[in-house]
Amino acid sequence: MSLDVVLHNQHFKLHPSGACYWVEQDVVLLADVHLGKSAHFRKNGMAIPSTADDAEYDKLNEVIDYFKPSRLFFLGDLFHSYINAEWHFFEQWVRMQSIEIVLVMGNHDVISREKFNQIGIATHDVLQMGSIYLTHHPEEQDGYFNIAGHVHPAVKLTGVGRQRMKIPCFFTTDTGMIIPAFGDFTGTHVLKPQKGNRIFGCVPDDVIELS
Repeated sequence: MSLDVVLHNQHFKLHPSGACYWVEQDVVLLADVHLGKSAHFRKNGMAIPSTADDAEYDKLNEVIDYFKPSRLFFLGDLFHSYINAEWHFFEQWVRMQSIEIVLVMGNHDVISREKFNQIGIATHDVLQMGSIYLTHHPEEQDGYFNIAGHVHPAVKLTGVGRQRMKIPCFFTTDTGMIIPAFGDFTGTHVLKPQKGNRIFGCVPDDVIELS
């Protein structure tokens, strides 16, 4: 179900949900969950079922059960907007967890750091772990390997008969990796691979390296 890869001399397991498990650090990395976005859509008149909110937590629980990590790091845009009813569901979910949870702040994370700290979540602008550093926006820094989100990366595939499809992907370069958006209703941004890039496409129940 997950794909094992070695990047920057570190071992990672890439999950079709968009989760990335960093073996040496025993941590799951997630980006762009955008909790509360479906509620935001409903508030603005879009017919999004309320069950969509539960699906996000089901996905989170599935990833934690699958990897059984000691830590979970959100790489920004955990929440889509200010505190609303969704926050109370999230607070209850956090209190049920036995693992360390950390948030690297993203541009949508407008809820105060104090609120996260009150429920036991540490917040950072950047996390540096050896020669790997974790951010929300992709960055380049000499001598370091960056893992980030924000872009919601996808790749476009073409086949015979002008068939086309777009799938989320893990997009890697010599200097970093952009991981897919974990949340639903987030949209994607198609990236054009260049020579030397490695692309890992997310399809139902699998991650496949694309040539």
